[in-house]
Amino acid sequence: MAERSLLRVLTVEAGVPFRQFVQDYEDNAKELAKERSDPRIASATVSEPTYRRWTGGQVVKLPLHPAPLILERMYGYAARILFGPADAVPPPTPVSVLDESESAMTARDAAAHASNAASLSVSDITLDQLKDDVIALARTYHSTSPGDAHRHGEELQRLAQTLLDRTQRPRQRHDLYLAAGEASAIMSVAAFDLGFFGPSVQLARTAALYGEVIEDGPLQAYATGLLAYIAFWENRPTEAVRLAGSAMERYGGLGATAITRLSAIQARAYAHLGDRDSAEGALAKSLEPGNSDRDELHDDIGGEFGFHAARLAMSNATSYLLLGDSDHAEQSATHALQLLADTPESARSIVISCKASADLARARLLRGELAGAAEALNPVFDVGSEWRGTGITERLLTTRKHLTQPAFRDASEARELGERIEDFTANAVSRGLGGSAHLAIEG
Repeated sequence: MAERSLLRVLTVEAGVPFRQFVQDYEDNAKELAKERSDPRIASATVSEPTYRRWTGGQVVKLPLHPAPLILERMYGYAARILFGPADAVPPPTPVSVLDESESAMTARDAAAHASNAASLSVSDITLDQLKDDVIALARTYHSTSPGDAHRHGEELQRLAQTLLDRTQRPRQRHDLYLAAGEASAIMSVAAFDLGFFGPSVQLARTAALYGEVIEDGPLQAYATGLLAYIAFWENRPTEAVRLAGSAMERYGGLGATAITRLSAIQARAYAHLGDRDSAEGALAKSLEPGNSDRDELHDDIGGEFGFHAARLAMSNATSYLLLGDSDHAEQSATHALQLLADTPESARSIVISCKASADLARARLLRGELAGAAEALNPVFDVGSEWRGTGITERLLTTRKHLTQPAFRDASEARELGERIEDFTANAVSRGLGGSAHLAIEG
């Protein structure tokens, strides 16, 4: 007897006609295509035989992309749950009428209206709120999905641009250019995590230009660092080395954290080039005890603009992997995970943890430790699709490729791990490169 799935309960047993299902499916496909900037999804539809197979308990494997994403958008359940037994589904959690993001948007709209009513000048209260919002976004990036971070950054960037047209006060214009540049930089990181390399480059350059207008060295250095690791991902490691070195030499006012970040980026690029001596020199520089120099962006605001010890350890683990040094890679990845475990959960970065775990798995695979690699990846597979950005998915795809080597080809554990990686990356938010040999430079 065919299994009674949740999808059947929500469609056939709920009395939804097939034509209505198709209309809802096509409408959601179009909306999803807009959200993901992927026009290929917009034309998705469902034939009646497929619909009857889906609702008749005959599904063994999940349908091909983008069907699972569209169904998840329609019903609010993961695809595996929709095609699973209806009796196994827990009762839905009540949804509050108003969530925090709606309240925050209302508050911003009200503040903007009050500011417009004040006069054609920018009030200091409005400017202070904008600066606080940018800082909050940077400091909560670790707990904000890339899509939400990008949307919020866009709101803040547009507000800064609007306010720039309403004031000629030098101090206020300086602060507004800075806020617009910082918002652009955060949007660049989010676009990179989503796999949108073209927009990420453009936004990083925009941030650098804002920094140039107000001669803010730390903002220019941060944005140039973004351009460096995007260059690495686009198979231009020599350009990445040049950009990271240029940022350290050209821009003044950089604190110790900024130098550490740029050194780690440069180390990764050298490692990709196979220049072991230069890579090890840059790695050593990134690990040097920091001096007392600080800058407002990297040290005082911090968050996504910072470069804490766990992030450095994770970044260096990937550099060691590129050099083929599994021992140091495992040490660095393990150190990153230990540091994160000692961090309060509210401040812990899901993304950095996943990347460090993926690097740890790869280091173990280099030594032939298949069971240890699978153990390292277990916590990664529990991460929701909205967190599966470029840096995570490409690390896992590189691991998947390694599992096809002769040493693992006939191992059932390797096949099972490979299938789990494929399922994980198939439902990722990132529009990844699809199995390239790249590894994220720093992000």
